[in-house]
Amino acid sequence: MSFSTPSAADPVHDATRAALPQLMEFYRDFHANPELSLHEVKTAAKLAEEARKAGFKVTEKVGGTGVVAVLENGPGPVVLIRADMDGLPVTEATGLPFASTVRATNDEGVETGVMHACGHDTHMASWIGTLRNLAAMKAKWHGTVVMIAQPAEERGMGARAMIEDGLFTRFPKPQVALAFHDSASQPAGQIGVTPGYALANVDSVDVLVKGVGGHGAYPQTTRDPIVLAARIVTSLQTLVSREVDPQEAAVVTVGMIKGGSTHNIIGSDVTMLLTVRSFKPEVRKLLLDGIARIAKGEAIAAGVPEDRMPEVKVRDNFTPATFNTQPLSDQMKALWTARFGKDRVVETKAVMGGEDFSRYWLADQSIQSLIFWVGGVPADKWAASDNGRKPLPSLHSPYWAPDAEAVIGTATEAMTAAALDVLKK
Repeated sequence: MSFSTPSAADPVHDATRAALPQLMEFYRDFHANPELSLHEVKTAAKLAEEARKAGFKVTEKVGGTGVVAVLENGPGPVVLIRADMDGLPVTEATGLPFASTVRATNDEGVETGVMHACGHDTHMASWIGTLRNLAAMKAKWHGTVVMIAQPAEERGMGARAMIEDGLFTRFPKPQVALAFHDSASQPAGQIGVTPGYALANVDSVDVLVKGVGGHGAYPQTTRDPIVLAARIVTSLQTLVSREVDPQEAAVVTVGMIKGGSTHNIIGSDVTMLLTVRSFKPEVRKLLLDGIARIAKGEAIAAGVPEDRMPEVKVRDNFTPATFNTQPLSDQMKALWTARFGKDRVVETKAVMGGEDFSRYWLADQSIQSLIFWVGGVPADKWAASDNGRKPLPSLHSPYWAPDAEAVIGTATEAMTAAALDVLKK
């Protein structure tokens, strides 16, 4: 069975299939013209225009460049549907005829290529398809649909910015929040649902390791920060292997280590950048507290003076773990299984990636919340990978090129059907 063709034909399916050619035009335009986080000005304007054309009341510049589009259709539940807008500082290497050639200067002043390497272009095209479907099918539902186009997901900042700008006070507050993400580890058109924790807490930690510099020929006169940093890296591994319960998930990765200037000089400091992943709050606290403890403990053991203890900074762009609630997760899995067939709807494992969609539920845990996956690996590449057992381009790869038609068609139909189910008369 083709993963791009649903097994059940009905008005939602028919409307989605009829709209796909134009939705693919939107996708190609978004793909060729990506914008970095917090700079999604032209992208946001395009989405706002399409929402207005469909009859939604649109507010722009919410939380920066965010868009909120509201369609009221009598009394009933409020459903929030999110798409994210930002591209990544990645130079595209897919070879697609509409590949991005955009270059931009990021907020750190570095010029870079820009690419939708995480599939947000498919998310936005599906967002347009979903809002059009719901606007055309008002006779089938009652309540309120709040469609949001969110900035800066890649930097873990956009959801918080929209909430702080009054998303739940200036606009109808949802009882249900929905989003999807394309998947680089599932065949095109397959839906994945993960009940409970679905994506991880993501912390970025900076460690400045201080030493006492000097001549490389006379190490006894120094306190070498490079050796100290190496000891810290080694000891950090015991946080996961010896302090976290083996049945819990945790990651501590040192992504960058930089120090020294030349062959014969022992420098004064080393910079380390870490990514720290977890699901549960207590595991997160254990890891962050442990990093600070190990850095200081190793410095003491190395004889570093008290005034040269390491500085550990947890950056404030923390992304909290994403939790899919019940009964919504099971409800949607059953709905989509009935629509698409059991081969196209599977239960997926939690992953250690991050997603700031989590913040909408955390802002009010009375909300039922679900983010689901839609597979994007083209059929030929899936087969060549031995059904995912051999390496495939990942999200954020310059080579990631999903089967966009399968993703957009499946996601639009699934999201429309989900909203109609929650809002059904």
